[in-house]
Amino acid sequence: MGPGWRAASAALVAGSVLIFGALRRLALALPQPAAVRSRPGRVWRWRNLLVSFAHSVLAGLWALFSLWNSPELLSDIQDGYSVSGHLLVCFSSGYFIHDTLDIIFNYQSRSSWEYLVHHAMAISAFVSLIITGRFLVAAVLLLLVEVSNIFLTVRMLLKMSNVPSPALYEANKYINLVVYFAFRLAPQAYLTWYFLRYVEVQGQGAFLTANLLLLDAMILMYFSRLLRSDFFPSLRKGSAGRDVDGEKFLID
Repeated sequence: MGPGWRAASAALVAGSVLIFGALRRLALALPQPAAVRSRPGRVWRWRNLLVSFAHSVLAGLWALFSLWNSPELLSDIQDGYSVSGHLLVCFSSGYFIHDTLDIIFNYQSRSSWEYLVHHAMAISAFVSLIITGRFLVAAVLLLLVEVSNIFLTVRMLLKMSNVPSPALYEANKYINLVVYFAFRLAPQAYLTWYFLRYVEVQGQGAFLTANLLLLDAMILMYFSRLLRSDFFPSLRKGSAGRDVDGEKFLID
């Protein structure tokens, strides 16, 4: 990657940050459910989740399109390249930077520290991919997780708004479980196997492998929370009287 292309990539990332900033302002103008308006602590969370939902829809469909349009990329995870994949990584990098700033500037770091850790990992990894032009296919595969995040975000929005429709929540609960396996656990497991078997544990490869293994631990922890919350509520510990205002986590 030449200096000109890197500068263009940096401009794309900055542009993405501005786009999500505009979406945040738009979310402020949208009507809010009574359950959100009545609890000041939920207003920021509701707005933040709407922006997250927009990113999940756009990035998830974009990742699916990139792989469907160029399936040959899957045969070269380390050095495969597509303009669409590169643009997607820049776009999502901008979202993670925006969300990090949104959390910090709105004094939500304490309740959202796991997100800050995740975003730091994603931003550092994506920046290394943009600079070197390598492992972009791995990033596109990882961004398939945004398809799963669509339903995770809908789940949290439903809980926050107290929608009087148990059937809607139940339907989303099972769809969420299926897409969690298909678009989060499966790509993550495949990439972990690939990196441990084929990628040299040095330089960028070592850095990305470490990030991937830490992400594995986080995903398994989130999956455990999801199962306890939606399918085995009797196993939840210390959740009595817990309110959604207390956490930003989508899996709660």
